[in-house]
Amino acid sequence: MPYQPPPDLASASLLEIADAVAARKLPPLEQWTPAETIDSHMRIAANGQWYHQGTPITRPAMVRAFSTLLLRDEQGYWLVTPQCRQSIEVEDAPFIAIDMQIKDKALVFALNTDELVVAGPGHDLRAEGDADCPAIYLHVRHGCEARLDRSTWLQLAQYALDQGDDLHISSAGQRYSLAPSA
Repeated sequence: MPYQPPPDLASASLLEIADAVAARKLPPLEQWTPAETIDSHMRIAANGQWYHQGTPITRPAMVRAFSTLLLRDEQGYWLVTPQCRQSIEVEDAPFIAIDMQIKDKALVFALNTDELVVAGPGHDLRAEGDADCPAIYLHVRHGCEARLDRSTWLQLAQYALDQGDDLHISSAGQRYSLAPSA
């Protein structure tokens, strides 16, 4: 099946975005219970760059494919197939949110893996860090999150300030604080 990039975030409607998200077929990781566990020799750097045995993975299609197999549990991050769980080192978050748009009272984020995520139920936002170095994370799936890059964080902060609500925002009926708790 040929790769279909998501719709352009700026010009797509929320309905078009929702249709694209719903049409995306992801592997059923929750149904797989592989017996074998090994080390993948892979690492995802804090900037979103993927590495295998210390060498950058430069093919975006490979990163997109691997990203669909990611999950996080109490033991760490894993690439999961029906036959094997492979540990993977993640320096911060496995995904990076690289753009944000406001669509019909919902915040839609574009990830570095060409995915679109609508913040709201099941895709919560959380603030970490401190006032000098805040970090905003978006739950993507299977315990994995996306960290908002600097420009996307600034877009979100400006949106909150424009709303006049002291760094609180709402998306898809959920309310979130952008102020770190620490």
